[in-house]
Amino acid sequence: MGRWRDGDGTLTVGTGGEAQEIPLRVAASYRARTRGLLGEDGIEGALLLTPCSSVHTFRMRFAIDVAYLDRKFNVLAVRTMEPGRLGLPRLRARHAVESRAGAMDAWGLRPGVRLAVRTADGENPAGG
Repeated sequence: MGRWRDGDGTLTVGTGGEAQEIPLRVAASYRARTRGLLGEDGIEGALLLTPCSSVHTFRMRFAIDVAYLDRKFNVLAVRTMEPGRLGLPRLRARHAVESRAGAMDAWGLRPGVRLAVRTADGENPAGG
């Protein structure tokens, strides 16, 4: 298994001909995870926070969808959060994906779906 680094990548939802590739920003360092989407007016695609088991939306400017993922990138839960909220920690969660509110429903993200992540340099630190 590789090591996560801040940067860009692709999030793949689904398999085969129904697979959707979504632009992804990876926030793996403490600084990048702490900043997250704070100060931004929106996001195209998604943001992966790793490691991460809970999120908050204090000082956020827009509502977001949050998907909590286990070690193998299986979706454990999907929640929509308005600004100024504190999410409950998910005990089995190792990663979180954030996107604009409503995007995950359009992508078909729901508990049980398995995601794939590729970084811009072609590596897959998740190991699969």
